[in-house]
Amino acid sequence: MPEMSAVLPMMVMLMVIGAFAGVMAGLLGVGGGIILVPAFFYVFSSLGYGSDQLMQVCLATSLATIIVTSLRSVQSHNKKGAVDWQILRTWAPGIVIGAILGVLVASSLRSVVLQGIFGVLGLIVGAYLGLGRAEWRLGQSMPTGIKRAGLSPMLGFLSVLMGIGGGSFGVPVMTLFGVPIHRAVATAAGFGVIIAVPSVIGFLILPIDATPRPPYTVGAVNLPAFAVVIAMTLITTPYGARLAHAMDPKPLKRVFAVFLTLVALNMLRKALGA
Repeated sequence: MPEMSAVLPMMVMLMVIGAFAGVMAGLLGVGGGIILVPAFFYVFSSLGYGSDQLMQVCLATSLATIIVTSLRSVQSHNKKGAVDWQILRTWAPGIVIGAILGVLVASSLRSVVLQGIFGVLGLIVGAYLGLGRAEWRLGQSMPTGIKRAGLSPMLGFLSVLMGIGGGSFGVPVMTLFGVPIHRAVATAAGFGVIIAVPSVIGFLILPIDATPRPPYTVGAVNLPAFAVVIAMTLITTPYGARLAHAMDPKPLKRVFAVFLTLVALNMLRKALGA
């Protein structure tokens, strides 16, 4: 059993991370995963738990938290009638397939490769957050047939490789195809559940070397990080939502885009060994 001297610093840092992720989720509507994955990586590696499988632990633990937060979000949005269940039903099979493929690929890659993938995709998400325009359109309705069959697995696949829910990719896809932003955000929360559940099941049975993995890790999911982050986000997300109503979140979204770009560049720097 690990000593408390090793667990306590980890718990304190995780509380700070969870609180920040909750505020950002409530304030900007961004998924916690895009904050949690690099934050988990920093905490675990700074405490000496770096390994070739550390990114798998970060991705899996982030996705585990997304199950809880997304379910809560879907329930809240559904009460307001904002969730588009038709989109969820028709996109779910492809997203699940993509998520499972994402777990299979992620489990076979070294941590440094996953860092590089997170860095590249983080730059793309950051650029869209910072430069995207609400009036941009690729079509007037959500894709069906072959286009949906290609896009839906890609959405699930890329989300798992970043350890994020449905918001970072799902919301842009839906708004680019004419879905109103509030409906897209609500429906993307459902994407998060569809992505996270099968991927976490896969990560729970993924064998991880006993050392030097973080204490109380089952498969690739770190239980203390999961519990602490969920507790803190449940506390702080409402405060972020109140701040969003008290101020204009658009400039803050630009600031967050810059922050995310810097985080992604740092991940790329570490992946390249610079």
